[in-house]
Amino acid sequence: MDIAKQLSMEMGLTLNHTNNIISLLDEGCTIPFIARYRKELTGSCDDQTIRLFDDRLKYLRNLNKRKEEVANLITEQGNMTEEIQASLDGAVTITEVEDIYRPFKPKRKTRASVAIAKGLQPLADKIVEQKPFDLEKEAENYISEEKGVATTSEAIQGAKDIIAEMISDNASLRKELREAIVNKGFIKCKLDEEKEGAFTYEMYKEYNSDIKKLPSHRILAINRGEKEDYLKVSLTLNEEIAHELVEKTILKKNSPFEEMLKEVCLDSYDRLIFPSIEREVRNELTDKANEQAIKMFEVNLKPLLMQPPLKNKIILGLDPAYRTGCKIAVIDSNGKVLDTAVVYPTPPQNKIEEATAKLTQLIMRHDVDVISIGNGTATKESEIFVANLIKDLPRKVNYAVVNEAGASVYSASKLGAAEFPDFDVALRSAVSIARRLQDPLAELIKIDVKSIGVGQYQHDMPQNRLTEVLNGVVENCVNTVGVDVNTASPSLLSFVAGLNSGVAKNIEKYRQENGAFKSKETLKKVPKLGEKAFEQCAGFLRIVDGDNILDNTGVHPESYDAVYKLLDYFKLDIKDAKDEKLTLLPKMVEKEGVEKLSEKLGIGAPTLVDIANELAKPGRDIRDDLPKPVLKSALLGIENLKVGMVMTGVVRNVIDFGVFVDISVHQDGLVHISEISKDYIKHPSEALKVGDVVKVKVIGLDIEKKRISLTIKGAVDDELTEGL
Repeated sequence: MDIAKQLSMEMGLTLNHTNNIISLLDEGCTIPFIARYRKELTGSCDDQTIRLFDDRLKYLRNLNKRKEEVANLITEQGNMTEEIQASLDGAVTITEVEDIYRPFKPKRKTRASVAIAKGLQPLADKIVEQKPFDLEKEAENYISEEKGVATTSEAIQGAKDIIAEMISDNASLRKELREAIVNKGFIKCKLDEEKEGAFTYEMYKEYNSDIKKLPSHRILAINRGEKEDYLKVSLTLNEEIAHELVEKTILKKNSPFEEMLKEVCLDSYDRLIFPSIEREVRNELTDKANEQAIKMFEVNLKPLLMQPPLKNKIILGLDPAYRTGCKIAVIDSNGKVLDTAVVYPTPPQNKIEEATAKLTQLIMRHDVDVISIGNGTATKESEIFVANLIKDLPRKVNYAVVNEAGASVYSASKLGAAEFPDFDVALRSAVSIARRLQDPLAELIKIDVKSIGVGQYQHDMPQNRLTEVLNGVVENCVNTVGVDVNTASPSLLSFVAGLNSGVAKNIEKYRQENGAFKSKETLKKVPKLGEKAFEQCAGFLRIVDGDNILDNTGVHPESYDAVYKLLDYFKLDIKDAKDEKLTLLPKMVEKEGVEKLSEKLGIGAPTLVDIANELAKPGRDIRDDLPKPVLKSALLGIENLKVGMVMTGVVRNVIDFGVFVDISVHQDGLVHISEISKDYIKHPSEALKVGDVVKVKVIGLDIEKKRISLTIKGAVDDELTEGL
């Protein structure tokens, strides 16, 4: 089937929209640009749909390329038939194509290839025909000292080896067996209990599960246990099912060689087919589990990056530690470092009075509003210290505990060193922890996305694929929010559609040498920022207080004329951004009729709606509409919890079997998927995302193991009994 037609069917798109998306991708247009500024051509497909489309397009093109390669190889051998070509044309996966090629693929030395070299192929073919003949007598014709066949038994065994490999190379059989193992097979695990640390995999001690029911996170756990040599893992399939499938590919009714061929089938399955297919199925299960785990990173990362910034606040960042002391950095509302210090309120020094005096001095000197505490080593002691400190301050100060995952990676990176060459690694971390509260997106994009730590088994994932998907999430978030071209770091600019790290650095250099950009048109003067790059990036960049207010909106410069047409129609002036009528523009367009107005003005309907929404709130940050960070002024410990207590928490991580919720006791609690909703949900992500504020009830406590079990559905009808 034509790729465009197939994608149209699979994605539920019109053929016209499908062809448009393919053309736009082939022209080098970025996914954010296509999703935002080419809605008329795509049927208003969103960013996620186009990414799925792009992945599938690449796969289908690779599939077709491999089909052509295999067809050429088989043809060159003189083995191509109409049947083989039809099988290739009908193959829907690369695995199926490789199965078809398998009999023709040059093989390493095997028992079958040795037998063929001894001239035993005709004997094997005659047996496969299954017409009556005297096998022993026929085998005598193949005894040859020159070819190394000494007896009739050797000749017959060689023929059986050839038949066994022929059965193993049967593409349709392999497909059937693969599906049978996946749908009817079992996975078994055996734990090496003698090995130190085996308790980690205790639940897999005598594990036996239907393969089709095996959740992704278990597959990854089993793989890790096997890799660390704690588990022995095997797949099994009912022997009757397996043997029946194999035998029906070769056995004819009333065959004179029934018993011998059944023996050959058994040998082929046990020695050749099952070990190979077991590897293939394990790889397939792992690939699917990896994709699911990567999907969870994607699901968790976006809301983490899109957390609302804490604007117009002076923030004190505190990087907790024991022996080396807590590193302190104070930043202003623009992220500029005002002051740094090191204090020792934690063990073993316990210099609490000295630390209190130092931090009080910093807070009062710089009018600190919020303290941002990293959630790493010594967080509990640091949070206790901060909670006690702010009780007695003459000004109101709150604090928040932020995820510091990857802060040390940033601190030790070339980027961290370039940004703060005079700071040691720990002080850079303190700055990063403060900025993560101030503007999570701008700070988190500075580190390798794999180090952010939202998901599961990130180190077991195929790293290239993980990076590709997560960079797509970052790109989506950055372009959704928009970037101030006059203040953004090169790291942030490099994620803008159409830009790369080289052009981002050129933008920074240009503004250093020439001052702030006053219009988007000036961007064309930046070295290596050509027409195509400008087309892709211009709509996502913002210029605050520039020559044209439209440059501080998400309206693309190519649509500025459309803006003026729309404003003229309603007799409005963009210069007065505070005009109440501008805020009502979306409703005015709706009242007029989107399709009718679109036709009158010659503006595509989706673009018309987007323009109206942008003009209603020029310069807006869409993150401002999201729930604000949870700030605290006191704390609890796990020892203060009791079963039945109801409190408010923040979702920190969403995984396959539940969510982890921060309830301000230094240890996140787990809400199992069965405790999330009264309604049935297939996955926690259907109900919750990172950053959601939820009401939870404690239903289980293990203080020794620091495990907290929570319920959301059980807390819904309870009255809130906040511990804070």
